[in-house]
Amino acid sequence: MLLADSSPRSRRFAPGWPLWVFTLCLLPVLLGLGSWQLQRATEKQTMQASIDALHQTPALPLAAVTQQPPTDWQPLILRGHLDRQHTWLLDNRTRDGQAGVEVLQAFHDTSGEWLLVNRGWLPWPDRRLAPAFNTPAGELQLLAEKVPANSAGWRPGNRQCGAQSTPCVIAQLDLKALRAESGIALQDWSVRLTGEGSAAVLQLDWPALPMSASRHTGYAIQWFSLAAALTALFIWAGFRPDHRGNNNDEPHRA
Repeated sequence: MLLADSSPRSRRFAPGWPLWVFTLCLLPVLLGLGSWQLQRATEKQTMQASIDALHQTPALPLAAVTQQPPTDWQPLILRGHLDRQHTWLLDNRTRDGQAGVEVLQAFHDTSGEWLLVNRGWLPWPDRRLAPAFNTPAGELQLLAEKVPANSAGWRPGNRQCGAQSTPCVIAQLDLKALRAESGIALQDWSVRLTGEGSAAVLQLDWPALPMSASRHTGYAIQWFSLAAALTALFIWAGFRPDHRGNNNDEPHRA
């Protein structure tokens, strides 16, 4: 009668060199990506805390910040006139899935300085018709905040905006190009309106930061989870049946 050997085979941890190479190459990458996302989350938390703190400070007049650019998100109070002859539409700006533009306009402050002001968002459902908006006349008092610089993307060399083409549609904000095209000594930084109660204000539901700290933390957890899964797979695949001392795998005969 044949009797099956029911004793469990011993196993030993002996991963081959391909498994070692694969794991040692990929594991540091996954851990590094997770650590980088945690660093980005910390930076976003610091940035949001700085923005919240600045929003609690009094708004400064433009004359107080002409010698040195203000800090990003610094609240400002503007007094002066909007120039309807120098208006640009920043394209590809959406709100709740609806396509639209943000209205950029030159502002002449009572301090004598020129500044580019983002008045807010307008829907633009029909590209055959220009979006309708008014430029209030007379002296205005506006609440605004300084926004970070954007990367350059549009140049007036192949799409120049003249008096006959105002407002001109642009893809990205490039203050240097707008200064050259308009002939106005705009500041090297721009602002967006924050306060309601003025005829110059359009829709101001500004988007939040591109990616919140919690989103970065979530990505970090994903990378670290992949690293843990890779480690577990390495250990599982590294165990092999131990055949040492047993050269006969045939069942014993009784």
